[in-house]
Amino acid sequence: MPMNRRTLMLAGAAATLLGSHGVRAEPQERRARAFPKGFLWGAATAGHQVEGNNTASDLWLLEHLKPTIFAEPSGDACNSLELWAQDLDLVRGFGLNTYRFSLEWARIEPEPGQFSGAMLDHYARIIDGCRTRDLTPMVTFNHFTAPRWFSGDGGWLSSDSPSRFARFCERAARHVGVHVGYAITLNEPNILRLLKMLGLPPPLLETQHAMLAAAAHATRTAVFSALNAANEEDLERMLPNLLAGHKLGREAIKSAHPTLPVGVSLAVIDDQAMPGGEARRDARRDFCYGAWLEAARQDDFVGVQNYERVRIGPDGPLPPPDGAPRNWSGTEIFPASLGNAVRYVHAATGRPVIVTEHGLGTDDDAQRTRFIPEALEGLHAAMEEGVPVQGYVHWTLLDNFEWIFGYRPHYGLVAVNRQTFKRTAKPSAVVYGAIARRNAL
Repeated sequence: MPMNRRTLMLAGAAATLLGSHGVRAEPQERRARAFPKGFLWGAATAGHQVEGNNTASDLWLLEHLKPTIFAEPSGDACNSLELWAQDLDLVRGFGLNTYRFSLEWARIEPEPGQFSGAMLDHYARIIDGCRTRDLTPMVTFNHFTAPRWFSGDGGWLSSDSPSRFARFCERAARHVGVHVGYAITLNEPNILRLLKMLGLPPPLLETQHAMLAAAAHATRTAVFSALNAANEEDLERMLPNLLAGHKLGREAIKSAHPTLPVGVSLAVIDDQAMPGGEARRDARRDFCYGAWLEAARQDDFVGVQNYERVRIGPDGPLPPPDGAPRNWSGTEIFPASLGNAVRYVHAATGRPVIVTEHGLGTDDDAQRTRFIPEALEGLHAAMEEGVPVQGYVHWTLLDNFEWIFGYRPHYGLVAVNRQTFKRTAKPSAVVYGAIARRNAL
C-alpha cells in the first residue's frame, strides 16, 4: 500500500497573519452543530520536531550516523526553543484554547540523575505563557525522544526503563505540573507494533539494523534502541516495559498533582473489515492496541491519534478505492476515519477521549481547509451518539521535522521559513479557528 507518515515513520502577531485570509461562509441550510461548553480546541507540537538542536537526545545521534534512516538532520528545526512565545501567540490568535507540547527529557535529564533546573524553568515559563493567554497546557512527558544515555542502555528494552521514566516524570511534574491542564505520559507507544502490521520495506529494516548497531558502537554500549526506532524482533520485549513505564509514570505525576488528568496517546487507524476480513481486522487490533486499551482503562482519558483508514479483506489490507483523494504520499484522504477511531477506542476502554493528534500532510492547503470541517463532522456525529470526546488537538501547529522524512511533509497550520523562522499562517488555520471560536460547525 502507499507509504505515508504513519506507515513510514520509521521507514517513522497572529491577528496580522490572519487578516489576509478570508473564511468561506457555510451554506445557510446547514444546521449549526455545537460542541459542549469547555471543549478543548488545540494545536500540537513536539519538542524535538520544533525546538531545534536537541543534541543530547537519542534521535539527534541517529540522524547524524552513517547509515541512517533519516532523510536529513533536525538541525535548528523551527527554533521554537527560543520562539515559543510566538507560537503561543499564534495559537491564541487563531481562537484556540489549548496548546499541546512536550517536555524534552534529554534537555531536562542529560545525564542519569542530573536534572537541569534551567530547562525545567524554561518549560514552566511555557506553561505560564499558556495560562496568561487563556490556553490550557496539555503536556506530553515523552514524545518519542529520550536522553542518549537512556537509549544507549537499551532504551525500553532495559528492565530499569520504567523506573527511570517514572523518576523523570516525578521530578518534572513536581517542578512544572501545578498549572498543567492535562498530562500525557507517552506519545504513541504502540507505533512500532502498528508499523509492523502495516509492513515496512526490507531495505528500510536492514538500514535500521545497521544504524542502531552504529549507534551502539558510537555510545560504546551493547544495545541502542529508541521508542520510534527499534528493531522488530525487540517489540515483544519492549511492550511490558512500556506498559509499566506508563503506569509508573502516571503514578509519579499523580503523586505530585493528584487531581491532574493523566492519560496515554495511541496511534489508531480506522481498521475497516471488508467482507471476509473480520478475523484479520480483529487480529490486527489485538496486536496493535489490545494491551494499551486495557491499560488505558485505568487512566483519566485516552488520547486518540488518527490519520487514516485501512480496508482489510480476507487476505489482508486492500489498496485505496479508485479515484479516492490522496495526500502528499499517495495515501487516501478519508475524513470519516476520525469519528470511527474514537468510537472504537471509547467502546474498548469506557474512558473519555481526547483527540490528541489528527491532521493531513499536503502541499495543497485547500485540501486541509476541506478536510478539517469534514473530519469534525464525523467527530461531532460520534459525540451525538454518546462518545465522550473532551477535545480536538490538530497536528500540527507548524510545518516541522517529520522524523525520517525530514522537512518534506507539511502538516502545519503555519508555514515556517527554514532560514528566518518566520511563521506564516495558512488559510486552513482561519477555517479551523473559526470553528473553534464559535464552538460549532
